[in-house]
Amino acid sequence: MSRPTKLAILPLPYPIVLLPASRITVPLSAEVGEALLALFEANESLPVIAAVPAAVDTSANASAVQYGTAARVLRLVKPPLGRSALDSGDKQSRVYLASLHGLTRVCLEERYDYEKAMKIALNSTTPKLLTRKISYSSSFQLRDSSDSNPNVPVQVQARESIIKFKAAALRVLQHMAQSSQQQARKDAFYKIAAMLEELKDDAEGLELEDGRNIARDNLDRAAWMADVLVGSVLGQGMRTSPSGNEGENEDWTDKLTLLSTSNSLSRLQLATMILTKLHTKLEVTSRIANAVDESLKLKELQQSSSASGNPNSSNGNTRHNDLDLDSNESDDTELMDIRRKLEAMEPGSEERKAGVREWRRLKRLMGAGGAGGGGGSVEGGVIRGWLEWFTALPWPSVTQTSPIPSKSSITTSSFLAEARAQLDSDHYGLDKVKKRLIEYLAVVKLKELAELAEERRLALENQKPEVTEALEDVSGAADHDDREKELQVVLRQAQPTVENRPARVRKSKGVKGPILLFVGPPGTGKTSLGQSIARALGRPFQRISLGGVRDEAEIRGHRRTYVASGPGLIVQALRKAGRPDFVCLLDEIDKIGASNFHGDPGAALLEVLDPEQNCNFNDHYINVPIDLSQVLFICTANTLETISAPLLDRCEVVVLPGYTYDEKLHIARRFLLPKQLKTNGLTQEHVKFTEEALKAVATRYTREAGVRTLERSIGSVVRFKAVEWAECLDAIEAQEGKISVNEASPHSTSTDLSVINLEHPTKTALYKPLVQESELEAILGIARWDDGDESLAERNRGSRRGVVYGLVVMGQGEGGILPVETIVVPTGNKSGNGEGGRLRLTGSLGDVIKESGELALSWVKTHAYDLGITTSPFHDPLKGPNSIDIHLHLPAGAQKKDGPSAGVAMTCALVSLLTGACVPTDVAMTGEITLRGRVTPVGGIKEKVLGAHRAQIRKVILPYANRKDVEHDVALEIRNAMEFVFVRDLQEALEAAFGKGVIGWRSQLNMLESRL
Repeated sequence: MSRPTKLAILPLPYPIVLLPASRITVPLSAEVGEALLALFEANESLPVIAAVPAAVDTSANASAVQYGTAARVLRLVKPPLGRSALDSGDKQSRVYLASLHGLTRVCLEERYDYEKAMKIALNSTTPKLLTRKISYSSSFQLRDSSDSNPNVPVQVQARESIIKFKAAALRVLQHMAQSSQQQARKDAFYKIAAMLEELKDDAEGLELEDGRNIARDNLDRAAWMADVLVGSVLGQGMRTSPSGNEGENEDWTDKLTLLSTSNSLSRLQLATMILTKLHTKLEVTSRIANAVDESLKLKELQQSSSASGNPNSSNGNTRHNDLDLDSNESDDTELMDIRRKLEAMEPGSEERKAGVREWRRLKRLMGAGGAGGGGGSVEGGVIRGWLEWFTALPWPSVTQTSPIPSKSSITTSSFLAEARAQLDSDHYGLDKVKKRLIEYLAVVKLKELAELAEERRLALENQKPEVTEALEDVSGAADHDDREKELQVVLRQAQPTVENRPARVRKSKGVKGPILLFVGPPGTGKTSLGQSIARALGRPFQRISLGGVRDEAEIRGHRRTYVASGPGLIVQALRKAGRPDFVCLLDEIDKIGASNFHGDPGAALLEVLDPEQNCNFNDHYINVPIDLSQVLFICTANTLETISAPLLDRCEVVVLPGYTYDEKLHIARRFLLPKQLKTNGLTQEHVKFTEEALKAVATRYTREAGVRTLERSIGSVVRFKAVEWAECLDAIEAQEGKISVNEASPHSTSTDLSVINLEHPTKTALYKPLVQESELEAILGIARWDDGDESLAERNRGSRRGVVYGLVVMGQGEGGILPVETIVVPTGNKSGNGEGGRLRLTGSLGDVIKESGELALSWVKTHAYDLGITTSPFHDPLKGPNSIDIHLHLPAGAQKKDGPSAGVAMTCALVSLLTGACVPTDVAMTGEITLRGRVTPVGGIKEKVLGAHRAQIRKVILPYANRKDVEHDVALEIRNAMEFVFVRDLQEALEAAFGKGVIGWRSQLNMLESRL
């Protein structure tokens, strides 16, 4: 399609200049607007006109403008006709708005006078625009005698001009984007910046055979970008001159000069000069504005502080609110921070490849839609959020600017001693748990020493041959202790040389952290043990509560395709910790939700807690393998019954059975009482427990495996004494007027309550710091449990037929004794026709314990003749002339009871009921039986023995297979205070329970047992 040679001239009012590829909206007078409207009506398509800017000095008509821009009129907005305008017929007040799009620059071949054209338009009856002949200037002239340097090749000039233009343009765009408050304008600036990045500035392409075509395309695009950039940003910044007309003249002159320059290379150089000047103005304006804003804020803060009477306002120091945005911070700062973290990753690593791939996607989206997370697009926001999470994780390949503090402490000689002291200071008892933790810490230390030795050896081979020889001598030494000492000396000598070398984080082989599972009742210190381990190792501690988690995505994370997706709890803890070897506590793992339509969170934990698989843990959100092998996972649970077998198989179970009363007393003295005193504002001089009072609180007011209820009870006593102490101070101040809390002595603070002498005779009458056992009922109320003298007195009223005491473990993990009661129930049938012989079981019993009762009755019926109950081996002891039933009951029917450990006690109760022999009340027993009379081992031996000791049981009957549990778990003082009888079968159990010779066995023959 041929271009027109004549175009209608549209005069642009001062100071508007339309450059090619720019779009502007200009106001037009009524005459010019109506003429343009007539042109619209005469053409079927959008009309094309020549937009010619007006001269600065129109009165003198110093220079007629000969350059303009061929533009397409996109839209013409007619002014609304008001009633006043219609009545008066005034056309001057009507203003048209025309939207123009610049196409290309044109040169007027005929002289054009702006004032003459306006006069013709005003005086003519028919609105009409003047028409002039135009010519199109050549857009590409590499050689120009006026602008080009003949000594420098034109290809080099083009390359240097493009490079300088891009640098100047990017500086201006970055500054204007940061200072812009409108998101749409900011996005436009970033879009232009992305287009600039695509410009090619290499000169090699210009030297090819078809280099002229490449040069033309490259240079033409750069010159076109110069028109776009100058037309978009010039005049957008703040004016720096005191006079607005002066600034407008300068911008108008720059634009007009650029419009009049047809040579691409010269136009590019001119645009570079204009943008450099504009950037200088913007910098100066920004500094002045920031200085003014800071002075105004400072003045406002000083006025507000002086108005509120703040004495610290005179020093001129102002506090920065962290909720306020930093004026120097922008989206670019966050993006550059992400880029620096990506560059810090090791080249070629999997995480760097994934990060670079997403970074490039984000940059492409920013180039297409502007800045601000991908031009405000949904995908851009998702990618930016992913990059922020991704770069915040402690990847092993990221350069570590500061050394990890715990590494140096692990290799010291006092590491294990300090760790043991830390565990002892935080927890009393729990020797088995502490032993396992010290084993792990010892392995960590040895592995770290070995890796450091290997690293030092490799470093010293290239730097210090003499140290290498020393290492070889050490490795060949015969004595192990001397070798370790010499190895540490050599490592200390080589330490400064290696530390001065900047290096990446050493990819330690490390020790695969064990998956410890602490199982025990509430309040036994499972969570605090994890915190102590973290402090001993010098590692961060993160706790993840799994109670009630029902969605698999909370462990593995949500995929990025979902709205508001995010990483799982494991990755969140990794980001908070900031290190790949932190201590992670998975709390309440037994209360995790079951499998449902959201997935199985317990199955998702299999990969996390598998030492062979968690080195490549895959979070659905991050979607990059994450190494969790260095994380020390610690799980806690109250029971193992609700944990799946595959998950339990991956954990090393460490049982915390609970504290003995002696351990509780030590814990109360060392930890709980000082903590409650500090919480309630008292000191050790204000509250003192007698040994009997503290023991009574632990034994009669609490019954649990942990110490939470004990702590609450001690807190109640301390608060009661705090009230008495406060009333004492009020009474002394009111009576004597000499001692006041608000007027302390010069050697003490105003809130120090110990200023009153506790031995003062008048004060002793008002306040007594000693807490005695007799005062507990007034403070805590009536005791809930009586396991002491009252319970023993109830048992000492006499042995009763058919009553035997068994050992149980209660719901809170606390051991105790439970009577097994049996009675004979007559059936009222004397005919002997088979009625009777039934066993009734009550007491909220489960299926397992009911089967134990059936087994016990079957064994007693089988051996009734040997026990002297019947006169014939074939008679049923419950049937005969007077048939009977047996009712077996376990008290406390509101509590559920189940488990395979009541067989021995039920058998002894039935034998006592049918023979008339009684078991002493200071004898208790536990153990399961088989149908052939064997006694099998049971669990919970420590808890049961401790419960028997609290109930003042003298003799305990246990299965022989549980002998090792007593030796390993029960304290020596308890073993010395009680008598333990270990039995293999029921005959030995009956003899131990009733006494030797009490139960006479008729069968003294050596009968052979069937071995079929």
